[in-house]
Amino acid sequence: MASTDESPTPLRPTRQRRAITATLERTDDFQSAQEIHDVLRHAGDKVGLATVYRTLQAMVESGEVDVLQSEAGEATYRRCSPEHHHHLVCRVCGRTVELTAPAVEKWARSVAAEHDFAEVSHTLELFGVCADCRR
Repeated sequence: MASTDESPTPLRPTRQRRAITATLERTDDFQSAQEIHDVLRHAGDKVGLATVYRTLQAMVESGEVDVLQSEAGEATYRRCSPEHHHHLVCRVCGRTVELTAPAVEKWARSVAAEHDFAEVSHTLELFGVCADCRR
């Protein structure tokens, strides 16, 4: 999740947005828009794939959802804590752990200051294989 000092504008709670939010709240793992659309369709929710993409993008912009590029390059989405954090993601099963990383934050501030940059944001995603998948 990129750090920012701005307070995003909350989104209108449309029927589609509520359905997508409920789907995201049922898992701790990142999901693609297609996976979310499939869950909605199987649950009987009539939400088009384009609407899922638009809604997810708006939720990312408002800070309600984190987006992560999978190793294959696909955008995946997850509801996360509102505090700045990073992710450790299992490349086999998708299990995701939120991480705080004070050393990374200190390093980012130091590099920015060294090069006279301000209002710097960053993301850090780590990929590995979780203990369950190694068994």
